[in-house]
Amino acid sequence: MQGPSLVSRLVSLTLLGLLFFIPPLVLLFDRPGSYGFSMLPIWLFASWLVLILLTAWVMERSDEE
Repeated sequence: MQGPSLVSRLVSLTLLGLLFFIPPLVLLFDRPGSYGFSMLPIWLFASWLVLILLTAWVMERSDEE
């Protein structure tokens, strides 16, 4: 059964996703890094991966409850 804890976890994941992709934070990584290339693609793919993994973990954990 989907209780309030699942809903609150999914809402918090949504807010985390919004935080990851707000323009001021994204623009921090749109500068040349120490290796001479922009860190923006790494930031975008890493944050997207974190969101996917956290969502999968929350959904799998909700099945056990």
